[in-house]
Amino acid sequence: MAHRRSYGSYNDGCAAAHALDLVGERWTLIVVRELLLGPKRFSDIQRDVLGIGPAVLTARLQELEAGGIARRRRMPGPGRIAVYELTEWGYGLEAVNTALSRWAVDSPALQREADMSPDTVVLAMRAHSRPAPGCAGERRVALSLTDSRRLDAQPVSYLARMSAQATTIDRSLEPEPTDAQVWATTQDWKACVIGGAALERLPNVHVSGSHDTVRQLINATSLSGPAGSPFIAEA
Repeated sequence: MAHRRSYGSYNDGCAAAHALDLVGERWTLIVVRELLLGPKRFSDIQRDVLGIGPAVLTARLQELEAGGIARRRRMPGPGRIAVYELTEWGYGLEAVNTALSRWAVDSPALQREADMSPDTVVLAMRAHSRPAPGCAGERRVALSLTDSRRLDAQPVSYLARMSAQATTIDRSLEPEPTDAQVWATTQDWKACVIGGAALERLPNVHVSGSHDTVRQLINATSLSGPAGSPFIAEA
């Protein structure tokens, strides 16, 4: 298979052009997106990126390794499972993913009804996150999201932390004390935080603990309100 010429080979010294040489191929940034919240096995990436074949995924991972953006390593423990993860430099691409998300959300052609993987929904929340000024101290919400695109999907756990200074959401590996817990399908949780649907009207969103804290999280990550301003859809 012929490889396209790099922009640098045309005597183009632009750093943005070099970035496109590194991550501009089809599927490359999508693979990066799937690694932004932590390491994944090859099979996990292929499962979560609908439409990518194993040969293409292998090629993209090899290109990311060659570019110093990702690496392959074996996890400690039985079986020493191989995973792919971003390098420290590679994690800097979350800022690119955030900028693209913020820019494209205003596109009239955006497929707003299309579903998303759990990680992708959380990355969208991170891209649009802002401080929660109504929080007294830190408030925590445990999220358990199930990919509604797949019948065999297992829930993925995340922990959201909110304060008057910032809102963060990360994958959660160990249980921690929280103010609220949310169990939801990706379709309904996306409808809530991205589509602006009222929390109470979504049949596949279940809340335990403080509903007010969950609403604060929606306020702090919703795409439906302007950044920096709270938003809650009316019931």
